[in-house]
Amino acid sequence: MQERHLLAFGALNLFIAIAAGAFGAHGLKSQLSSEMLAIWQTAVQYQMLHGLALFALASLSQPWPARTIRRSAIAMLLGILLFSGSLYALALSGIRILGAITPIGGLAFLFAWANLFWIALTTKST
Repeated sequence: MQERHLLAFGALNLFIAIAAGAFGAHGLKSQLSSEMLAIWQTAVQYQMLHGLALFALASLSQPWPARTIRRSAIAMLLGILLFSGSLYALALSGIRILGAITPIGGLAFLFAWANLFWIALTTKST
């Protein structure tokens, strides 16, 4: 995954997170319970954080091996899809079983960050 791809995916996820946050605050406020709005907000926060993290990965793509950065980027994208996506779907549908997907996304996030931790400790930047 090239630096421009990381920037593009980061920008796309930040766009979606901001739009989803505004939609939740204004469009869903009268439609969803406070519990479901809190779930929606959690999805927005995690998507926003990991969208920003993709920008950080783009800045690391030069000094560190692309293969190792790619692993974290893919895990973050998968985490956004599974974690935030399942929470958005849960909040909109009320189908509680969708919450069973959320921890898989959380594991993808944990892998991404653990991978970066390992890279930072074991790779000499150029």
